[in-house]
Amino acid sequence: MHAAAASIAAPAARPGYDPDAAATARRVLPMLAEERVVWLSTVRPDGSPHLVPTWFLWDGEALLVWSKPNAVKVRNLRANPRLMVAVGDPHADFNVGLIEASAELAAPGSLSVPDAFFAKYHDELATAGLDPEGFRATYTQSVRVVPSRFVAWHGRAERPVTAAGAAGAAGAARTAPRLSAALAGWLDRLADRLRGFDSTPAGPAALPA
Repeated sequence: MHAAAASIAAPAARPGYDPDAAATARRVLPMLAEERVVWLSTVRPDGSPHLVPTWFLWDGEALLVWSKPNAVKVRNLRANPRLMVAVGDPHADFNVGLIEASAELAAPGSLSVPDAFFAKYHDELATAGLDPEGFRATYTQSVRVVPSRFVAWHGRAERPVTAAGAAGAAGAARTAPRLSAALAGWLDRLADRLRGFDSTPAGPAALPA
């Protein structure tokens, strides 16, 4: 099933690695839907690395980031659109999502920050004294970060099951059919993109809340 999409994650059968691409996607995609900060790793023109945390929106296909047009990460991505993304709280077992991706930069000011971004970061923006108008005027460079591969590595051990974790697992079980369908569609579209063509256009996969 979805054999073509299986290549987006390195096959692995050892502790700390997911067994296949679908397992990696099931683990990482909920992080993108829930986390508030990701780390973007880009490469400077001289080959040295640059790493920065950033706010983002996940639209089911890509991470959407807004930045100042002359920020270091933007200059790096204009020269080299390849990057890596890290998402998730590592806790003691380093269970994080690592994503290889490419960036698409629109012309500054051509893609305004949507209201959903301000709803997500309402509290943080209020603390920083930023309103939507001021943010949109300052952060005019949109960056669309498109995953090409979810890295199978996720840490050293399984997390212990707590009462909260058990409740979360029960909720995940209820939403599993919808999540499976979303993952299947996302993996197929990504496989098509990697082969150099796009299948029947479809909107972003709707992940369960």
